[in-house]
Amino acid sequence: MTNYRIQGATGEWEVVIGLEVHAQVTSHSKLFSGASTEFGAEPNSQVSLVDAAMPGMLPVPNRECIRQAVRTGMAIEAQINKWSRFDRKNYFYADLPQGYQISQLYHPLVGEGQLLIEADEKAGIATDKVIGIERIHVEQDAGKLMHDQHPTMSYVDLNRCGVALMEIVSKPDMRSPAEAGAYVRKLRSILRYVGSCDGNMEEGSMRADVNVSVRRPGEEFGTRTETKNVNSVRFVMQVIEYEANRQVDLIESGGKVEQETRLFDVASGTTRTMRSKEDAHDYRYFPDPDLLPLELEQGFLEECRASLPELPDAKRRRYVNELGLSEYNARELTAEVETFARFETLLSATASAIGKGEAAVATQVANWALSVAPGVINALGDEADLAHATAARQAAILKLQDAGEISGGQAKEIFEIVLREGRDPAEIADTEGLKQVSDTGAIEAAIDGIIAANMDKVEEYRGGKDKLFGFFVGQTMKAMQGKANPAVVNQILKDKLG
Repeated sequence: MTNYRIQGATGEWEVVIGLEVHAQVTSHSKLFSGASTEFGAEPNSQVSLVDAAMPGMLPVPNRECIRQAVRTGMAIEAQINKWSRFDRKNYFYADLPQGYQISQLYHPLVGEGQLLIEADEKAGIATDKVIGIERIHVEQDAGKLMHDQHPTMSYVDLNRCGVALMEIVSKPDMRSPAEAGAYVRKLRSILRYVGSCDGNMEEGSMRADVNVSVRRPGEEFGTRTETKNVNSVRFVMQVIEYEANRQVDLIESGGKVEQETRLFDVASGTTRTMRSKEDAHDYRYFPDPDLLPLELEQGFLEECRASLPELPDAKRRRYVNELGLSEYNARELTAEVETFARFETLLSATASAIGKGEAAVATQVANWALSVAPGVINALGDEADLAHATAARQAAILKLQDAGEISGGQAKEIFEIVLREGRDPAEIADTEGLKQVSDTGAIEAAIDGIIAANMDKVEEYRGGKDKLFGFFVGQTMKAMQGKANPAVVNQILKDKLG
């Protein structure tokens, strides 16, 4: 699929999507206070006098929060503004004791950047596409209202109040739910590589405001709606699908899309009005008088850049160009921090165990890591003890397979026993009879018997029925109880059948 279109009663419609992703900065304390940011604490147990807006309390910027935002900007190839400023966004709400939020509007810390989403035919993304990022600004989070704790009152938990957020604002460059889903997944991956956000959408560490509008292909942008606080990739895609179709139906029935803020109902998969444009607040932004502008020194910027790890796109290219992996395997292995970390540990252990370079064993290790090992683990379910699946044990299995001592099927059987019992793979292969027979004498004797019993098929094969070769392979493997080395079997059969 090259273009995502909504087929309305009056023709085709194009969807225009922009995302504002709020990512909680990885730090032990809040943006302007020393209170803890640990998740899951008792309500109101992590609230400083600054967070509670006690008179006379002044905010002090957390250097680590600024550092993490700068590193994130560098990871998306964005402009880093050496001079930036905090503004006050004024509004009253029960979970915001100050009566204003400290944010950045006019002079954000990070300017324009970009993010690449890769082609994925299965997902409906035909080609690689660069999504523009307008800015990243740093701001403090508000608290949380809990409406289900009391029959007539709402409680307020201020633990999140003052937690540092990066608001990452995309340009309206996405044109389908698939592209938006790919963008969120890629952004989450980068944040987790960098270590600036844990990306846990269920805990609220990362959430998206989804801006959607529709237009006739090639025409001016339509009126957009914003759906707030969407906390999973799947829900982001559902919001776009529902909201785009709702807007098309509304326009085609003679209505008009109103610029408004909406909420997503997970249970029904629909959006509903939260507040209309007419109800929008006048936030009265102005520079925060309690905070000096941020001025970043060159040494600080150099330290931030030097601290960046190898990022997903660079790692994927290296896997393809230097390790010889397929594009698919490289993409799958670099999608998540945990996946590539496990792969690289196993790759190093396997190359060392076999005595070959990493490039020589990379495809074997990748197939094991992406397909074979997960398949065995899933099949065992609760019987699998993952603590037994060390890189050394898995490398030992791959070494046996590389040497032709065990087959692919035997490798799976050995891994099952490893997961259950934690035994040594070589010992399992020996004591459980899980080794291939490469003894040419034994295999040759079996083949001689099969040929003698099937001379009619031998003549047919020699007469041109090449497909019968598979019959002889199958009969030999059956006679050897599946333990014969296939390469040895094939070679002896070719020699004897002529």
